Amino acid sequence: MRERAKNPERHARRMEAKQKIMKDRIARAQKEQGVLLVLTGPGKGKSSSGFGMVARALGHGMKVGIVQFIKGAFSTGEEAFFRDLPNVDYHVMGQGYTWETKNREQDVEAANAAWDMASAMLKDESYDLILLDELNIALKYDYIDLDRVLDDLQGRPEMQHVVITGRSAPAELVDLADTVTEMAVVKHAFKDQGVKAQKGVEL
Repeated sequence: MRERAKNPERHARRMEAKQKIMKDRIARAQKEQGVLLVLTGPGKGKSSSGFGMVARALGHGMKVGIVQFIKGAFSTGEEAFFRDLPNVDYHVMGQGYTWETKNREQDVEAANAAWDMASAMLKDESYDLILLDELNIALKYDYIDLDRVLDDLQGRPEMQHVVITGRSAPAELVDLADTVTEMAVVKHAFKDQGVKAQKGVEL
């Protein structure tokens, strides 16, 4: 077991230096704007993180729009919890995972209907935060025109926040985003141990 540093004076000096750095950063960060966040990568937790931000926004009394791409063939805990809450406009627009539908024309039609819904939200300044869950998958398979998506995101109201989830985010979207998090896999109960998806964690 690695021995931890136990010198309280050294720790205090380090924390004092860190405190100064953080105070300087906070003092410089005075700009207010709507933020575009992209949560991508093969690891679990992208949608969970997005819905965590939905909960945070609702806690501040903000209005939230949710459009779920791809998902839709089965109910989720997120939908059961958030759908009927005040200040939430929730739309499940997918037909299920791509390997389940096996029908590209149907998937393209569903994805574009979902983007029509999302596009309307992105033009409406009454929405404070919009979650576009699994949009990256629809973009990966070219179900939706990427240029249209980028144009709508750039043209949204100045203070509107957008969270986009799904693995394989396109480079153009990553470039446009203000914050990008890529989630990696270390271990996964389903893939590595054959543990089925279960309520509450829904692997």
